Amino acid sequence: MMVGTARYALSPKRVILCSLICLGTVGLAGRTSEQMAATEEIEALYQQYAGWFRARLVRRFGTDDADDLMQETWLRLVPTSGAAVRYPKALLMRIASNIATDVARTRARHKRDEAQAVFLSAERAQSSTQFEEVSLREVVLDLPQPLRDVFVMSRFGGLTHAQIAEQLGISPKTVEWRMTKALAHCAAQLRA
Repeated sequence: MMVGTARYALSPKRVILCSLICLGTVGLAGRTSEQMAATEEIEALYQQYAGWFRARLVRRFGTDDADDLMQETWLRLVPTSGAAVRYPKALLMRIASNIATDVARTRARHKRDEAQAVFLSAERAQSSTQFEEVSLREVVLDLPQPLRDVFVMSRFGGLTHAQIAEQLGISPKTVEWRMTKALAHCAAQLRA
């Protein structure tokens, strides 16, 4: 039986040996008799409990995570080898539960970081929009009164030049002239 996903499929012996090498307790050249005994002890645990352990992990954490949890559990079990294990099933499940908790925390932290990044970018966009709105409002309020009246009626009131001329009692040509002046003033203010 292989431990891990298809991408990281390792035999229990290889998992144990890789762990010992990574931990620096054994070189590639060979292993001491203590390391051989520890390897054999973990292999015996694996042979005895692998089927039960995988079934428990699948039931508790789902098929997707079971293989990864199983492999990581055997890797973390290696440093404890040599010590007498009174309750191997409990030890295996505790290690797997701790790993699952670590994974869940990491996923939650990544989700929280992503949500915070989205929130901050939205907040920056909103503050940028608010700043632009305030700036535009100041530019419009800075217009002289006759130009401001024509500009507001045209752009915010949606009135035509003829309708504005009728309401203000001026000629449509004057409305056009004031609108041109108002737009030029706004453009100059926004460029500055």
